[in-house]
Amino acid sequence: MILVPITYKGGVFRHDEILDLIEDVGGYIIQKHMIAQEVVLQALVPKDDIDTLKKVSRPLAGEVIPAPLVGTEIAVVSMSVEIHHLPHASCDIAEYLRTAGAKTNMVGLARGFGKRIGLLSDEERDIINEHDLAIYLFGNFETCIKEKMPTFRRGIKVPFIVCGGPSKEALKKIIDPPAAGYIGGMGRFMHRTKEPHEIAMLDEIVAEVSRIIDQKRAMIAKDPLSVTPARLMDIILENVPDIHEVTSPVPVVVQMDGLRVKLPYDPFAKEIKNIEVESGIRIVDICDIHPSRMRDYILLKVKPFSETGMLV
Repeated sequence: MILVPITYKGGVFRHDEILDLIEDVGGYIIQKHMIAQEVVLQALVPKDDIDTLKKVSRPLAGEVIPAPLVGTEIAVVSMSVEIHHLPHASCDIAEYLRTAGAKTNMVGLARGFGKRIGLLSDEERDIINEHDLAIYLFGNFETCIKEKMPTFRRGIKVPFIVCGGPSKEALKKIIDPPAAGYIGGMGRFMHRTKEPHEIAMLDEIVAEVSRIIDQKRAMIAKDPLSVTPARLMDIILENVPDIHEVTSPVPVVVQMDGLRVKLPYDPFAKEIKNIEVESGIRIVDICDIHPSRMRDYILLKVKPFSETGMLV
């Protein structure tokens, strides 16, 4: 069964019918937003049932939109938290990726600015590696990017995209070996992205991220995960009552190959490890569980079928 990421937008009236339908066909609700009289659902739905979902949503004035980044967590890495690099470019990119379904986290580096002193600490590197993909937002100068790139590439295990002021062709020349993707014309600027050509650049970033995420999904499909992260999310939500007391809008973040559970590690890790997924199969049997470098959350990485020999 192939699950397709989608976003549903519609009114609050009778939206429970959409929720029930998604669950009945074997889909998963990744995130739910209630905004005044509108509801926004990010979900994974079986490909064969998309037409049924559209048919049911039509009388409810609902809309089903493809959202290629649902179920991913992306780090948007800014060179500093000063006005030279924040907030406009970083915030606009992070927010635009969210419209495509991604969960984004802003990572403002402590010593990222300056071509001679640009550094990436071990903690920052570990936090970036906890994500599915990273986006580096550099400045406008080729020489600065060229000198800083070896430092910021070292130790990064996830695919990353480079954004900068130089053109795409220029970025390819100065970054060797190449990053997973490049977006030129997106360096430092001190205004919001409102013009049509600026929105087009944001669309290009979403397209580039989607391309890399699709490649990563294809790699995972060659050796399937022991359990779908979305299903694992539902199991944790059902068996850990304390997760419903978390004030974060996304207490359990779904990643491509795991979950980030926003509970402190020491009090809750043992409880989560011993939850049964199937009869005789616990979460600890099919997942690697360790503390996140981000606020001591719990990070679960699902083991592939080749390591466990089981699909649940």
